[in-house]
Amino acid sequence: MKILVCHNYYKVRGGEDQCFEDEIAQLESNGHTVIPYIRNNDSIDRNNQLAVALSTAWNRKSYREMRGLLRVHKPDVLHCTNTFPLISPSVYYAAEVQSTPVVQALHNFRLLCPDAFLCRDSKVCEKCLKKKFAWPAIQHKCYRGSRAGSFAVSSMLAAHRLMGTWKNKIHLYYTLTEFSKSKLLNLGIQSDRIVVKPNCVHPDPGVGQGDQNFALFAGRLSDEKGIYALIDAWNSHSPNIPLKIIGDGPLAGEVKAAAEANPLIEWLGRLPFTEVLSLMGQAKVVVVPSVFYETFGRIIIEAYSSGTPVVASRIGAMQELILHGETGFFFEPGNSEDLMAKVKAVLSDETARQKMRTAARLGFEAKYTFDHNFQILLDIYEQAIVNAGYDEDRIAEIKQSKAARSSAVAARSPL
Repeated sequence: MKILVCHNYYKVRGGEDQCFEDEIAQLESNGHTVIPYIRNNDSIDRNNQLAVALSTAWNRKSYREMRGLLRVHKPDVLHCTNTFPLISPSVYYAAEVQSTPVVQALHNFRLLCPDAFLCRDSKVCEKCLKKKFAWPAIQHKCYRGSRAGSFAVSSMLAAHRLMGTWKNKIHLYYTLTEFSKSKLLNLGIQSDRIVVKPNCVHPDPGVGQGDQNFALFAGRLSDEKGIYALIDAWNSHSPNIPLKIIGDGPLAGEVKAAAEANPLIEWLGRLPFTEVLSLMGQAKVVVVPSVFYETFGRIIIEAYSSGTPVVASRIGAMQELILHGETGFFFEPGNSEDLMAKVKAVLSDETARQKMRTAARLGFEAKYTFDHNFQILLDIYEQAIVNAGYDEDRIAEIKQSKAARSSAVAARSPL
């Protein structure tokens, strides 16, 4: 297949950027042709802020460039990961003109919430969830603390909802969990136009030793990630294990101060992904204290790939990833005392922890490997082509290919 991939990189690199690169690697390693269309938020500082805000709803340059790429390369599918804010939904309309099926990945809640997180003041917020226009977001300056910016994003979302963009111009969405899918249904999109494809971990680091005496947090240092509860757990509740914190973000100053004041806390800053995986493999437990709806919780499966148990908030999509008492423990979101109690529970019984390590790795191998994830991605592309209905010969070819694959799987089955 030939796939045109479309992504707007963030200023602070995150899991969504990693997923985009993983999918390119999956496609290319399996012999598919990838044509990238990429923008980067680093360029925003060099542009007129008002022009950026206005082009969020419709970027004419992106429309022209996308039409040109689609016309020249004639891909089977346009796969969009993130179009906000520099690319815009105009690329969907370019694809329609060129009769190209569109797949849209949803790694956040942007289509439902101008701030993309369904979170305000470190608490879950769903005030805009079912509104046609996100007035509360403007009132509370949810997008980057700016009323003007919040108005621009809210207007973009409302305009494209009114135009039918979300319902009619995208042939298949995929979310990372059933939880995220349930939220997206608030847009009125048909359930069969949304499928679930979890993240994967690439490269597979293999099972670590898990024998170093530290707990690990890795992620953005911000309110919604539960940083205050994490620090308080180590400051106030008699930890018996050091904590290593990897990452950067708005609360970096608070984390640095906590590390200077408490010898059990160490801040490592931002590290290369391979080093993060290496430390996960050494850690006795990984802590995920988010107080908002993670759309997935990628760090959980990264820990699983190393065979490391996880202690996480019982909230949102993370509840689909952890088997309480088998691959880790849940604690009450924001409750630092409960967080520390669950960390101690992991550490209190070494035999039980080793069983958790085995269960975590088996969970990874069953659901979150590079190859397993690629097969789901291929099915998504094929379903998008069928949904679009642009090319009857291509649809017939896909149906024959799927039938052949199903027969091959059945022939290998011992039953």
